[in-house]
Amino acid sequence: MFDWLLIPLGWALRQLTYLCGGSFAAGVFLFTVIVNVVLIPLNVKTQKSTVGQARIKPKLDALKEKYGDDRQKFAAEQQKLMQEEKVSLSGGCLPLLIRFPILIGVYSIIQSPLTYLSGVSQDIIKAATTAYQALPNAVNGYPEPIILGKINSGELTFAGIDTLKQAMSKFDFSFLGIDLTTKPEFNIDIIGHFNINWLIPILAFATAMISSVISMRMQKKTNPDAPSMSGLMLTMPLISLFIGFTVSCAAGFYWACSSLVASIIQVFVSYFYGPGRMIAKAQEKELYTRFKEEQKILAAADGDTVE
Repeated sequence: MFDWLLIPLGWALRQLTYLCGGSFAAGVFLFTVIVNVVLIPLNVKTQKSTVGQARIKPKLDALKEKYGDDRQKFAAEQQKLMQEEKVSLSGGCLPLLIRFPILIGVYSIIQSPLTYLSGVSQDIIKAATTAYQALPNAVNGYPEPIILGKINSGELTFAGIDTLKQAMSKFDFSFLGIDLTTKPEFNIDIIGHFNINWLIPILAFATAMISSVISMRMQKKTNPDAPSMSGLMLTMPLISLFIGFTVSCAAGFYWACSSLVASIIQVFVSYFYGPGRMIAKAQEKELYTRFKEEQKILAAADGDTVE
């Protein structure tokens, strides 16, 4: 039902991979950069909304103190203040609603390379899936990267395998010696059973940690009075680590790229649209408006006109 989104995104990722000489990892990284750059206006809108809410917080606090338990009057005055200050409490929600399906779409494509990257018929893909599911250690969910790995290793055979092999031969799924079509298999004996593809979940954990630290610092700058979220700082990184061991290395690699690129862009957005700059700009505009109004009053008293 989401093919209207996934098919064009898959085509774009395929072309970028070809542009990168067939390197799937490079194509994914470049694709992630482009998607996040395209979504920068949404980041800016969210940042402006957050800073705007922090800027008018003293005025909102004053309204709460003035009207006490009269919620109806407070709501009316709050709405009036929002309109005057051109701030929306839901300003950051719409960008997230737009961004979320795109990110999920990209994730789905990474998890389904045979469907959205190979360009072969669905009959061949179904034959490959059926052959894979007959294996004793087959997994559910999104097994296409694993199926691709089984095809390359010669563990699968089915009608149309040559066509699929030829289509996927244009892609190089290796990254620093890691086969991105494989799935990391965690073992409690970390030293004895260490596998190089464990580096992908670890990378996802590290980039998610960087993202969490940056988000916390940006939040503190934007709204110093906001409650501390330090207790949740490890939540997303740990989730990333867990997910990294439950999906293919390709999906974990995309997860890491997304966290890293989004964090870098957030730093730049927060710098150019930080609370200090935006509040100073708003105050400058307010002073200029007040100055023009005073000039008009003086001009009216003198019988002149001020443009």
